Amino acid sequence: MRLFFILCLVFSNFFSNGQQSVEQLRETAIMFQKQEDFTNTLMILGKALEMEPQNLTILKDVALTYYLAGDFKRAAIRIFPLTDRVDADVQVFQIAGNIFKASDESRTCDKLYKKGLKKFPKSGALYSEYGDLKWSLEKPEDAIEQWEAGINADPSHSGNYYHAAKFYFAAADKVRSIIYGEIFTNLESYSVRTSEIKILLIESYKRAFVSSESKQYYIKKTTEFEVKFLETLMKQSALATRGITPESLLIIRSRFMLDWFTANSNAFPHQLFDHLQYLMRDGMFEAYNQWLFGPAADVNAYQNWLKTHDAENKKFQQYQRNKLFRMPEGQDYF
Repeated sequence: MRLFFILCLVFSNFFSNGQQSVEQLRETAIMFQKQEDFTNTLMILGKALEMEPQNLTILKDVALTYYLAGDFKRAAIRIFPLTDRVDADVQVFQIAGNIFKASDESRTCDKLYKKGLKKFPKSGALYSEYGDLKWSLEKPEDAIEQWEAGINADPSHSGNYYHAAKFYFAAADKVRSIIYGEIFTNLESYSVRTSEIKILLIESYKRAFVSSESKQYYIKKTTEFEVKFLETLMKQSALATRGITPESLLIIRSRFMLDWFTANSNAFPHQLFDHLQYLMRDGMFEAYNQWLFGPAADVNAYQNWLKTHDAENKKFQQYQRNKLFRMPEGQDYF
């Protein structure tokens, strides 16, 4: 009798353990999705939907999987109804936007981004992707309007700074490409996009000291902040004649910071400048400056600097990885 009870208990545990939860099924599905085994992904997600047919997360996963598999028609059929759900989140509209952009259905995509932003007016991600849609449609002024709106609405979302910095660099704007670019590198410090913006940044500083350089398109009214920034930077024009390098920029930017905090910091409080001032006070500004400009200027020279400044670099790297940089609202002065 006792043996019979033990066997019943063993078989009971076996069958109960064989019944996976929705969360467990999703974990397995995502594993297959990362391996680009979309057939298995969809099969397992289908099992999860049998248990919870209205589970928003699983339904998003299904639509995304079809999108990743290149089946945009089925992806659209799956995602579109989700945009009308009361519990639709930002990710629903992001996935929908990607699907309809890939399907070349720009009108539907435009409507969905507007719908998403109406529901989530503080979503920097939606502004960033909506601007990208406008750019792809060759509407640059509409694109920058969305990216700047995203910076105002969600100032710590990196994507809008990335696009805005590239836009204003292309427009030969002397200040916005510098400010937006450096903010971006602090919000998103270690990515392929960061390396791209670092190149843009050092070129923007070179351009800033060329008096004949002017905006090529999208002429926008110059703000007081922009005027003060250039006035303060131009005090170091003599140093720029030695060439714009990480070494000359260290001196130029150090003196700029001293002048800025003497004359302009009260009128234009700015988290980026506060961050730079802290790095200067704590002896990390040179390491930061090298990290920002060194790889773009001369990789070999930067590697040599690292070899001879190991302690300084380690101190900065530890600080950067542990300190989360964020931009507050109300400090976009453009």
